[in-house]
Amino acid sequence: MGNSGSAVKVCTDHQGGINWLSLSPDGQRLLTGSEDGTARLWSTADSQCHGHFQGHESYITFCHLENEAAFTCSADHTIRKWDVMTGQCLAVYRGHTSIVNRILVAKDYLFSGSYDRTARCWSVDKEKQIQEFRGHRNCVLTLAHYSSRDVLEEEEEEEEEEEKVSRDLLVTGSTDCTVKVWWVSSGRCYQTLLGHTGAVLCLILDAPNRELFSGSTDYTIRTWNIVTGEQLKVFKEHQGSVICLELVNRHLYSGSADRTVKCWLVDTGERIQTYKAHKHSVSTLKYHAGILFTGSGDACARAFNSKSGVLQKIFRGHKFIINCIQIHNELLYTASHDGTLRIWDIRGICKRNKRRLKKERSAQGRSSQKGSLSRLFNNKVGCMVQQENGE
Repeated sequence: MGNSGSAVKVCTDHQGGINWLSLSPDGQRLLTGSEDGTARLWSTADSQCHGHFQGHESYITFCHLENEAAFTCSADHTIRKWDVMTGQCLAVYRGHTSIVNRILVAKDYLFSGSYDRTARCWSVDKEKQIQEFRGHRNCVLTLAHYSSRDVLEEEEEEEEEEEKVSRDLLVTGSTDCTVKVWWVSSGRCYQTLLGHTGAVLCLILDAPNRELFSGSTDYTIRTWNIVTGEQLKVFKEHQGSVICLELVNRHLYSGSADRTVKCWLVDTGERIQTYKAHKHSVSTLKYHAGILFTGSGDACARAFNSKSGVLQKIFRGHKFIINCIQIHNELLYTASHDGTLRIWDIRGICKRNKRRLKKERSAQGRSSQKGSLSRLFNNKVGCMVQQENGE
């Protein structure tokens, strides 16, 4: 049974709900994007606000943080780039004609998806649109990116000669029930993945294994071969929309409006665990050191033993849905529609889990050793029997 935890710090600077929380690659900073139309920069060292980015004319839907630059997208139809050190707006990307839902930064590219039914590619360093991806019949909700070098064999690459200028591909999920894969260089649609009967809410890519996972309001998760477009598996046990996905060591975790998270073995499609106790939709999840952390519409975050499914702790204090969570240096950060960023100490849970894993490995080692001794004994007995029988 999980016990309650108290936040070590509550940050109340925003005047509206926090829609997204991004951690910089070096782990030194966090970025929050809010309904109040501003983004704030936080230090993970002292949990203080060190930057306030103002300029958007409507609420911020999503944000992304690099080490030196921050990116925000908004219902004002624009994307902005900010200098992390000065807070200065470095660029405004204009072109979308409706709410920008999602952005993704990859190499020198900035990708965006919008309610205007398009995705777009921009140069990170210039306020310039490079490509427009047009073909969805409804809004683009989620994005993923990969290079064909990650998935195609040399002979397959030769077949795509016209695309050799750039081997980058963009994946888009839409409320039109489809997933599309696009060549970035030409804007041409490479694959349309058909099968979902509801809006595609989340995507997760496993490029080395040529696999893409999509979660939908049709209650299913589907696995696709991103080279051939073939649908590989359908995971069907959820009783509500699949809202979020996490892939760790060929284990797929899915959070749903049915108030559960499920863990699936990717290679077999078998569901091996269900994590219960949520009183509302599971809005976000993150795996860390053998622990599954979840955020829910019931305003609580929770920690589960990922293997056993046992609830280890409940983090109470938020007033509304938790939209995003991040973990750094054994601190849990939760961002909520109540406008607060809360910071929780998870060292105790991590230590207990490490001790448990150590005991399990030790027990497995003893069991393996016993098995080896047993096999050795049986082999010796077998040899003795053979000798007695003159074999």
